[in-house]
Amino acid sequence: MFLKIVLKSLQDRKGSVLLTLMAMTISIFVILGVEHIRQQTKKSFESTLSDTDLVIGSRSGSLNLLLYSVFRIGSPTNNINWNSFKTISRDSKVDWAIPLSLGDSHKGFPVLGTNSDYFKYLRYGQKKTLEFKTGKPFEQIFDVVIGSEIAKQLKYNIGDKIVLSHGIHKQSLQQHDEYPFQIVGILKPTGTPVDRTVHIQLEGMEVIHVGWQNGVQVFKNKIPKKQFLNSGVEPKSITAILVGLKSKLATFSFQRTINNFADEPLLAILPGVALSELWQMMSLLEKSLLLVASLVFVSACFGVSAVLLNSIRERKEEIRLLRIIGASPPFIFALIETETLVITLTATVLATILLTATLIGAEGYIVAHYGIQVSRFMELTSYSWVVAIVLMLTIIAGLVPGWAAYQESKY
Repeated sequence: MFLKIVLKSLQDRKGSVLLTLMAMTISIFVILGVEHIRQQTKKSFESTLSDTDLVIGSRSGSLNLLLYSVFRIGSPTNNINWNSFKTISRDSKVDWAIPLSLGDSHKGFPVLGTNSDYFKYLRYGQKKTLEFKTGKPFEQIFDVVIGSEIAKQLKYNIGDKIVLSHGIHKQSLQQHDEYPFQIVGILKPTGTPVDRTVHIQLEGMEVIHVGWQNGVQVFKNKIPKKQFLNSGVEPKSITAILVGLKSKLATFSFQRTINNFADEPLLAILPGVALSELWQMMSLLEKSLLLVASLVFVSACFGVSAVLLNSIRERKEEIRLLRIIGASPPFIFALIETETLVITLTATVLATILLTATLIGAEGYIVAHYGIQVSRFMELTSYSWVVAIVLMLTIIAGLVPGWAAYQESKY
């Protein structure tokens, strides 16, 4: 009976209620969207590397080194000498070392030159290993292993041949078409940049750049493909190194050793520390976005309060009629508060549906342009505090029209 009265009352004023509902829906959509993107971005970044003690590269900014070598975004860093990698990998404190070489692409997806240790030692999430959906790791110099997102978007299968492009731009005029690569493996989804990466051997990366100097093709490489298969090609330089140490206690001492490396200027960073620096830099932006979203919602709450307050004057006859049939002033007050809550709960449901639809539609764009895996669906338990604050502010916003209705019902 009580709920029927509430719904009938809202239906009688559907014009103003719909406008208020739209404002509330948009404001809650913004709040939930900002919080969801924030949480998913952190989760995506933090799950990319696990059990890696150090990332080593050319001396530059720690954030730039992490973003480019691990997340494949940002400005390219300088290369480091291959001999430096051999020296570091042979150190008694090092358990394993994975070389990384970046700089090329395939239809907008980054190409990573590495070795078989990449599939053996790389960990993500909760120390999960890379697994193959189909195929196997590369063995030959012109074999290639692709991430799940590439296979999905470009509809590639085992045995397909692809041509790599010079540079990291989506549209490249320079193709390494003299040496096509054959797909031998497709990795299972990881929710990390691995899904969007083309993996080749370091030797393959070196071969396709024969005849190139400082990013410019000096002459066309006409050496037959077969000649490189068993030639023992060795890379001259790489982009970065992922290092796992035998003992975590040696992390800081080995970091100092690398930072004081004699052969060339190197920088060793702890992934977790570098990510903390990133979150500190992003915190101001996060707070600003949440502040804007909160102000939008507070404005919507004022709108709800104003609409209901104005309706009290139009509903004097309705309130008198309710009093005649036995409704008490507290009942009238509860009626107005419930109307406010019904509008807010409806707006919350609509905002959640709208956000889910937006995430589904924008998923490919977010992955393609930012390399961030964002879940399509929200875990309600993670956002319960947001909903609680929304409902609390709504109840406060409903106090003014509720009190006005209470006072009106006393006369």
